[in-house]
Order: sequence, then C-alpha cells, then structure tokens
Amino acid sequence: MGTNFPLLCTIATLSLATGYYIGQSIPLERKDNSKHETVKQNDQETKESLESEGEYESEDDYEIDSNSLNHVPGEVRMALVIRQDLGMQKGKIAAQCCHAALGCYRMIATDPSRSSYNPAMVNRWLRGGQAKITLKCPNKDVMDELYAKAISLGVNAIVIHDAGRTQIAAGSATVLGLGPAPKDILDQITGELKLY
Repeated sequence: MGTNFPLLCTIATLSLATGYYIGQSIPLERKDNSKHETVKQNDQETKESLESEGEYESEDDYEIDSNSLNHVPGEVRMALVIRQDLGMQKGKIAAQCCHAALGCYRMIATDPSRSSYNPAMVNRWLRGGQAKITLKCPNKDVMDELYAKAISLGVNAIVIHDAGRTQIAAGSATVLGLGPAPKDILDQITGELKLY
C-alpha cells in the first residue's frame, strides 16, 4: 500500500490541477444576463451529463456558505474520506478521490451565484499548496455522520456516488470530500479517523 500512495496522491493532484485550470476558464464576474444564462446552461448540461454517467453527487445540491470560517487562522486543506467496507481497489479509490476533490473545488470556487462560493478560502488553500489528506471511514453510517457534522460546522462537503459500472453497486457512496477549510475545523470532523 505504501508504494502506491504517492501514485494516488499524484493522480489526485493532477486531477485537481486540471479542474483548477478548467475552472479558471469560467468567468467569475458576469456583466450581463446572457453570459450568466450561458454559464447556468453549461452547469445544467454538466449536471445532466454526470447524472447520465451515474457519477452525479446528489448531496452537492445542499450548498454550505463557509464564509464564516474565513476568520479561522491556520492551514487550509481538503479532506477525502474513503469508505473501507466497499472493498474498492486502489485505482477505483484514486478515481473516486479525484471526483471528490474536483466536486469540492467546483462547489466553492467556480460559480459566484452559488451560496457555497468562497474565493477567500480557495485563495488561502491555493497559496498554501492545495493540501489534501486521505482518511479511512469504516462504513456509510459513519460517513453520513461526518457529512452532517461538516454541514453543521459550515464546511463545504460532497458525497461521491459511484456509477456501478465496475467494482461496486450503482449509487454507492464512496468518498466524502470536505473543504477546503481550516485544518482546526476539519479536525473537529475527522480527528478520530486514521490516515488512508
């Protein structure tokens, strides 16, 4: 497991970097409604495409305004919480973590019309090296509790559901993405979990 961890981190980092640069091409300031409608239409097309592929994250409809966390000092990071009871192979885990990282980023960084938009937190995270941590979660019940706790603390959170085309049943919650958020706040959610 130790020899493949750097590969998993590299894949996740490359996927996040790709998402970042794609996100940079989305206009952050809209001067007129026609541009706004185009972005909304593209977002809807993306959502429909993800739904048809079975990778759509249903929980991302619940947006969290994390601006209240901007005053919390310290390192900002993202946490990727991986379910252990599904028996996913390493490649599958890497792909699901990439979905979670990109999902978190898209929620918080790409669309100013979303209540989850928080460019100040994103900038802190980007300037701090885009730290990510992978953690083990025993089952869906624990994942659901972590998700609820994140929401209650104002932390951006997304649950990834698998399409079911390869190793696991369709709709299975695989990875919980949290953040970017201050490390001290994330520790209140994930402090009891072991590193993956």
